[in-house]
Amino acid sequence: MSDFKPVFMNRELSWLEFNQRVLDEASDSTVPLVERLRFLAITASNLDEFFMVRVGSLLGSIRNGSTAVDPAGLTPLQQLQAIRERAEQMSADQHRIFLTQLEPELDREGLQHRRSEQLSNDQQRFLEKVFTEQLEAILTPVAVHDPNRFPLLTGRTLNIAVQLLGDSEEQPFRFAVIPFGRYRNRIVTLPSDRGFEFILTEELVELFAARFFPGQTVVSTAPFRITRNADVTVSEHDGADLLEEMEDVLEDRKDSFVTRLEVAEKATEPLQQFLRSLLKVGRNETYICPGPVGFSDLGQLTEYTGREGLVYPTWKPCASPEFDATESIFETLRSGDQLLHHPYESFEPMLRLLSEAADDRDVVAIKQTLYRTSSSSPIVRSLIRAAENGKNVTVLVELKARFDEARNIEWARQLEYSGAQVIYGVKGLKTHAKCCIVVRREPHGFLRYCHFGTGNYNEQTARFYTDLSLLTCDRELGNDAIAWFNAICGASQIQRFSQLDSAPIGLREKLLQMISVETERARNGDRAQILLKLNSLADPQMIEALCKASQAGVKVSLNIRGICCLKPGIPGYSENIRIVSIIDRFLEHARILYFYHGGDERVFISSADWMSRNLDRRVELLIPILDQHCRRKALEILRTAFRDSVRGRELNSTGSYAPPLHRDQETPPGQKRRIRCQLEFQQRALNRMASDAEFNRTTFIPVQPDH
Repeated sequence: MSDFKPVFMNRELSWLEFNQRVLDEASDSTVPLVERLRFLAITASNLDEFFMVRVGSLLGSIRNGSTAVDPAGLTPLQQLQAIRERAEQMSADQHRIFLTQLEPELDREGLQHRRSEQLSNDQQRFLEKVFTEQLEAILTPVAVHDPNRFPLLTGRTLNIAVQLLGDSEEQPFRFAVIPFGRYRNRIVTLPSDRGFEFILTEELVELFAARFFPGQTVVSTAPFRITRNADVTVSEHDGADLLEEMEDVLEDRKDSFVTRLEVAEKATEPLQQFLRSLLKVGRNETYICPGPVGFSDLGQLTEYTGREGLVYPTWKPCASPEFDATESIFETLRSGDQLLHHPYESFEPMLRLLSEAADDRDVVAIKQTLYRTSSSSPIVRSLIRAAENGKNVTVLVELKARFDEARNIEWARQLEYSGAQVIYGVKGLKTHAKCCIVVRREPHGFLRYCHFGTGNYNEQTARFYTDLSLLTCDRELGNDAIAWFNAICGASQIQRFSQLDSAPIGLREKLLQMISVETERARNGDRAQILLKLNSLADPQMIEALCKASQAGVKVSLNIRGICCLKPGIPGYSENIRIVSIIDRFLEHARILYFYHGGDERVFISSADWMSRNLDRRVELLIPILDQHCRRKALEILRTAFRDSVRGRELNSTGSYAPPLHRDQETPPGQKRRIRCQLEFQQRALNRMASDAEFNRTTFIPVQPDH
């Protein structure tokens, strides 16, 4: 790998650059104001998870004495130092954007944040009543006599540190903490005749903090927040019940070590020293906040306005014309494969497939993987109903889906109670593939109706994640899907399939083979091209293969939303590689792969990103698009994503991203107009729906008898 070291970027620093691109949306004046606040909250939530998982993992490696270098040549300690520098700058940018841009603009629009010194007498009396009747009864101060015997503080929740006057020279100060715990409401609405005025809950508590300590002198107060390590994994080597082990993991996370301390800038030095001692963190893990602590919670402000111009126009996913609500979905799929593009096209056909299957007397079995679902999942409800109706229902519920473990444990129990057969994932691997199979008795035998997706079985995220769904009753795909599902549930070896490819056995080899074909054709002077749309690209072997293709002359275009550890445009290595990233209203999540293949074009969708974890430590699927109409649709989606000149940022050889062209309102050479692909896809979906409505209005369709 050392031969290709110049092209590699560190994975963690690449992720931070992705989060910076999201943060850039918060300062972009062309984005509606409340949506900018939402983007700010998203970056804070993203950063929370980063410190919980990635920084937690690096700290664990350092504690274990690891000095192994990553493909970019950095040790864990060097990575941690670089992360600290970059994350500190990002935190400063977040506060600068909020304090100097968003807050003043919100104020002008009538969403006014009032400080304690700005409160009217009526507002002061109102807040005193709120404190006395609500917060004083809910919150409980905890005096700290011995830091080693202090009650556990929950990660990602607000707290207020209190500095009290001591009673001797030996003890000039005493300290206490007011934990907010599960109380997450950050906004207190103030009575006002001048628009919407509010104060933050921590500011209200600080205003009356002395009430918690009668007879004592409060010297200072400061809000703070901690992030705990979440890189706590289950041990699957002792044969114990996996569900019980996952419950233990959730408990372990509650008291794992602290990876970050965020504290208000006004905290005195004695207060900061107290917190570092209490939480066992150093200055390098301490982040000073000149504004509110914990921007992820401030997303609550977006709930207080839906005024036109301040938010994106409401988008309702369009019904796909191919799915007639008056006919069975099984009849629709027998007429041909269907490829849906969410959220522009509705996720409803997938919900219909399971709902109809649950009640259809000819359906004999349903097999389904579940990675992340919603809290009130209609998909799980349909599976439960199918089991209660006597169908043979098998569900692989991935209990190790990080941060969704508790929800998946609950769904697993409900499914088992209904009579479904539940598999708790695969030992040593995460099952990330998205596959649903409905086996139905037909006049000419049994048919397998399948759904393959790039996104989760979650009808809520399907409204703001861009994903693809393939619905098909193709016999080869159906037979492969059954064989694959039975292999992972039956402790069998994953075999070679007719059409599908699966990780951790076969998928990497298939991808390398497809890249190799393009490489050899380019070396022979033939046309060769690779187009990929992925969320992340970090696997060293795949990056090396793409660089070898570039060296041979293959034109490689990559649309990578998040982590990208490959630097394009490095002479002699990656000069034929172009990389674009799109950050916009919807989260880019679809994975589409295209290989020219000598004119016999190959198009795939996949659940897998090109990261070592996906290719080696997860169960994933690569699905070919066999239907010609669906293949054209997928390829047009892919090509359009590369033409985005409004939200598309191009990665350069230094590892930084050029700003979108919309900032100077230029139209790219060779394009008649500037393209914002998400708006383009919305318009296409609307046009198709309108065209179908017009066709139905002007066309007489006879109703045929059933016999």
